[in-house]
Parts: sequence; C-alpha cells; structure tokens
Amino acid sequence: MRLITRITCLGLFLVVGFQSTAMAADKTVATVNGKKIGQQQYDQFISVLKAKNPKFDVGSNRQAIINELVNREILFQEAKKQKVDKDPKIAYVLEQQRVDLMVKALVQKALSKDPVKEKQLKKLYKEKVAGANLQEYKARHILLKTEDEAKTIIAKLDAGGDFAELAKEKSTGPSAKSGGDLGWFRPAQMVPPFSRAVAEMKKGEHTSKPVKTNFGWHVIKLEDSRKSEPPKFDDVKKQLEASVNQQRLQDYVMKLRNKAKVKIK
Repeated sequence: MRLITRITCLGLFLVVGFQSTAMAADKTVATVNGKKIGQQQYDQFISVLKAKNPKFDVGSNRQAIINELVNREILFQEAKKQKVDKDPKIAYVLEQQRVDLMVKALVQKALSKDPVKEKQLKKLYKEKVAGANLQEYKARHILLKTEDEAKTIIAKLDAGGDFAELAKEKSTGPSAKSGGDLGWFRPAQMVPPFSRAVAEMKKGEHTSKPVKTNFGWHVIKLEDSRKSEPPKFDDVKKQLEASVNQQRLQDYVMKLRNKAKVKIK
C-alpha cells in the first residue's frame, strides 16, 4: 500500500499534539476484535496528515488511512497482550507523554479563559511595531584579529585605499570574498557595538577608530541608509498574539511556582 511508505502513519500518530477543538460525531469507521475505531480517531489522524501536507488528498486515500488505523489497533492490542506497557522503560515514556498531554491541556485551558483581544494586539502593534526604529543600513566591514591591524587598515583607507579590495585581502570574516559587503540590515541584526558605530556614521564614511565586538576588531564603511515601512497589522497579528500568550503563560507559571514548595538539589 503506497500510503504507508509516504506518511509513516504509525510513528506520525504517536506525536499528535493535544487539540481541544470539537470533534465530529464518533461513528464507527472500523472494528478490530470488537474494538471500534471511531470517527474522532480518523479525523484526528487526518488533521496530522493535513498539518504535514496541506495538499494531502483525503478522499482518494480514505481506505488506505482506515487500513493504517486498523494496523495500529492490531499492534496496540498485541502490545497489551504481551504487557509491553509493564516494561519500566516503556512505562516511563508513557508517563512522560501523559504529563505532556496534561500540561498542554492546562495551558490551553488557562489561556482560553481570557482570549487576547484585538484591541490589545493593536495597542501592542503601535508600541512595538509601528513605533519601532525601522532604519536600515547598507555597509561593508573588514574584520581583523587585533586593534593594531585595524588601525593599519584605517590608515590605508585615509590615504585613499579601496575598501572592497582591502576587505578581500585582509578581512577574516565570511564576507571577505564579496569585499566585506553585508547588504541591508537593521540595527537589531548586528551586535550592539557594531550597530551603534553604524548609526553614528554618515553615508560614504568609514570608521575613524576600530570597533571592537566579540568577533574581533571591525573597520566599517557605511554605503547607504533608508527607512523601511513597518509590516501591516494583519501580517504580524499572529506573532503578536503568540508573544502576548507567551508572557501570560510565564506569569501563570510564576504564580503557581510562588505557591509551590520547590527544592533544587
């Protein structure tokens, strides 16, 4: 059966995440030794397949999917018969999966009590996105091991040396082959000392003093700068919601932790 080789169902089913969405009526799609395989089980499996491949054709593979679920149930019944769950290693894994499932359910329950409102997200958008520093810079740099080497390069540039050629010849960074070209970047994409130096420069200038970072000593040339447009609210709405929920979850865990008696050895 081709479906088995394409989706590795048995392993895939074992990693299904907890879902609290309403299921369809649990009608029987198959039975194995009197044990029914219900519509809920079938639909849950389909949701996993769809998550892996949104274009998965359920209709043409219905019988193959049911056969996979039948195979799974047969193996499960045999595992119970052989008391596989009594093996200490298996018992430990099963308990950890139980813990994971209950934690996910609790988190979902806690967050669903007070869903994030659109008003909150729009306020966060104005604070974090629309009002953010969206300045972008285009620069080149020459990375060197010592301050003295960097000073020597600056002296050559002051004397009219070509920045790109010096980068190809002397830079120890990965951009050396392209003449030190870093392309366009935002300040947050670079380490703070580098970003601060670039922000203080004028177009066409190179640094008058070496810039030290944890990577080494830099000589930087600012080629251009521009202000980019912020992403639209709808484009970052899900990210903002995830950020809010992450903070709410941290607060919830801390609240519970403050009540708990924790001893770390």
